[in-house]
Amino acid sequence: MKFGMRKPSLKKSFSARTKGRATRAVKKALIPGYGNKGSGWIKNPKKAAYNKIYRKTTFSIWDLFK
Repeated sequence: MKFGMRKPSLKKSFSARTKGRATRAVKKALIPGYGNKGSGWIKNPKKAAYNKIYRKTTFSIWDLFK
């Protein structure tokens, strides 16, 4: 498990803002229940637990400017 600052990646950041955003918009329009908060605990509880802890123990470089 990682603690501290996450390593920034321009490639992943750009992908999330362009293709990722479009893909999520299409899926949300077509698949009922897609993107609803808390559904990860039902689908894959182990991954959801890991992600919850990871989000609490790490931070982004952009969080320093908030």
